[in-house]
Amino acid sequence: MNQDIKEVVKEKYGQAALRVKSGGSSCCGAGAATGCCDPITSNLYDENQAGQIPEEALLASLGCGNPTALAKLNHGETVLDLGSGGGIDVLLSAKRVGPTGKAYGLDMTDEMLALANENRRKAGIENVEFLKGEIEHIPLPDSSVDVVISNCVINLSADKEAVLREAFRVLKPGGRFAVSDVVTRGEMLPEIRKNVLLWVGCIAGALEEGDYRSKLASAGFEQIDLEPTRVYRIEDAREFFTGQNIDVDAIAPRVDGKFMSAFIRAVKP
Repeated sequence: MNQDIKEVVKEKYGQAALRVKSGGSSCCGAGAATGCCDPITSNLYDENQAGQIPEEALLASLGCGNPTALAKLNHGETVLDLGSGGGIDVLLSAKRVGPTGKAYGLDMTDEMLALANENRRKAGIENVEFLKGEIEHIPLPDSSVDVVISNCVINLSADKEAVLREAFRVLKPGGRFAVSDVVTRGEMLPEIRKNVLLWVGCIAGALEEGDYRSKLASAGFEQIDLEPTRVYRIEDAREFFTGQNIDVDAIAPRVDGKFMSAFIRAVKP
């Protein structure tokens, strides 16, 4: 199952990168049939941020939040973005930490890495490096980064404990975990959970908020804070599930207010 999920994610995000390169926009995997899963991915970056980076980086964003707007980044710090995609959050972070800092992006999809490197070149930003790898096995040494960010990617992993352990490992003591992710409130319906395509659409793999907190604590994190940034309502669910072979009318009332984008913060002691 884990390998199946990984392959589906890789394929969908590879296709999204290719769509952007051919002049289209990327789309959250589950929403591709209906255009885009707007309730989750739209209107996350303001005009000022959008103006700092190539348009392709913005078009390739499949995030559910804006960790670069919410995370406190200081000059000279090293930032790591887990599942960096087209590179939008890496490029914005690199500007925030300045030339004495460094921003790494980690992604497992060749097409996204190619797009990200192209965006880096277009932006003319030097203090950036994109790494190929999986977020469950980060190719960086222990205690090497100040801040770990991520934008709606950890929910895609089938082994979230491994991701959080690895994030903890690469952070320096006092380092910060500051990610946007989709979380659920209360139990999510099994018919949503079992749909692998919805997993790619950021919902099937989402952790329950209490579960997220306990997994962070188990990995060693302290000062754990989970702040909802968008709560999805019935109308959003209706748009999202259309074309998914799911009885929208039956399921929509049962997901109203049950899933949300959240900004999740924690600190390595």
